[in-house]
Amino acid sequence: MDLPYRDYFDEMPCYLTVQDRNLRVITANRRFIEDFGDYKGRYCYQVYKGRSEKCEVCTVEKTFRDGQQHSSEEQVRCLDGTDVSVIVYTTPIRNKDGEIIAVMEMSTDITEIKALQKQFRESQNRYKMLFEEVPCFISIQDADLNIVHANRLHLEAFGNSLGRKCFEAYKHRTEECYPCTVRQTFADGEVHFHEEMVTSLQGKTMNVLVHTAPIRDATGKIINVIEMTSDITQIRELQDQLASIGLLIGSISHGIKGLLNGLNGGIYLVNKGLQNDNRDRLEKGWEIVMRNINRIRSMVLDILYYAKDREMNWEHVSILDLADEVIKVVETKATELNIDLKTELQEDSGKFDVDAKAIRSLLINLLENSLDACRVDRKKDHHQVCFRLKSNPDEILFEVEDNGIGMEQETKEKAFSLFFSSKGHEGTGLGLFIANKIANSHGGSIQIDSEAGKGSKFTVTIPRRSVALESIDPK
Repeated sequence: MDLPYRDYFDEMPCYLTVQDRNLRVITANRRFIEDFGDYKGRYCYQVYKGRSEKCEVCTVEKTFRDGQQHSSEEQVRCLDGTDVSVIVYTTPIRNKDGEIIAVMEMSTDITEIKALQKQFRESQNRYKMLFEEVPCFISIQDADLNIVHANRLHLEAFGNSLGRKCFEAYKHRTEECYPCTVRQTFADGEVHFHEEMVTSLQGKTMNVLVHTAPIRDATGKIINVIEMTSDITQIRELQDQLASIGLLIGSISHGIKGLLNGLNGGIYLVNKGLQNDNRDRLEKGWEIVMRNINRIRSMVLDILYYAKDREMNWEHVSILDLADEVIKVVETKATELNIDLKTELQEDSGKFDVDAKAIRSLLINLLENSLDACRVDRKKDHHQVCFRLKSNPDEILFEVEDNGIGMEQETKEKAFSLFFSSKGHEGTGLGLFIANKIANSHGGSIQIDSEAGKGSKFTVTIPRRSVALESIDPK
């Protein structure tokens, strides 16, 4: 083959061959000969790959067939056994009549590029694995607080939240949180952290520690923010158990002081009655002593509810009698607040196995909570609280329903959390926490149905029969 530009052909920094329709190599440049040896009389697939038959997909054949340029990536082997990655381009060579008489194949060595691509893929896979398997919830958010990417734990805990606002996914809110650490990071480019309470897809409330950091493009502009959220619920529960002891002791210290003073007064009367042989004074003093001792005992038991697991005092009691006792406790407060207290009690409820004192405390707590919800509601002229008792062979249902201030979704989800209160400085955040703890200790539960501005309904479900009292005759 007569090539006027043979010198250029030989010095091209790639492998160049010219092949006929049978894929036989007609000529090749110097670099091809150096790396692959003698080509004369041999087919390209023999020289390049040591194959005995042509490749399944051949760009030279394609070019002969349609007269177009084609490309592909191939793996070839040099004389010294080195495997080389090449990108192949083919172009037709025509005679004066326009007929394709040969095809030129140019193969460029891209081995180093391939190696870099492999390293890049491996690096990507490592970072992806780190992103997916890191033991915390990770999301990437845009400037509008939309979640654009999330790791495996995040998806498992909060579902597929891609495209949703973070506050919708985490807290079921309709408005963004304040303060928002993602907003802060977009604004100043700094790392921020904040403690939050979020709710999982399964309805589990979690204490979390949130860290945010900027993600920048090549020019340094912040394009996204990564949010890393660690579940610290167990740590907070331990801290709450310790803190609750101090809180409770502080909150009842004044009451205990009054009880001790009353106890001293009763003891004084007892002593005077003994000295003066005055039986009336003796009996009056002893009555005061016993009353204050019982009050102190009650306070100590209340503390045990918060501080540690309290031993249950199981009894087989009348459900209707217990409900009547609860009503008598709260009806005076309802009257004072001018709130209509209605009752709907199923007369044939029978008996159930409970710690009667604990259940009374639970129900009184819920009723007083509803009375307070009505008391602080200024938007309605008339308020009422309804206390219902329903039963079936397996369960007892107590319902406490009010038309007070109600609760938003976020408040409802946090209602049973220790120290959370929707009453501001008026609440301790202990009441509903303890009520829920009592229900759970009986194998029961409390469900909340509430809407802001309309009111709330608490449904307490308690099993009728306790496994702890199987030996007691239910009759």
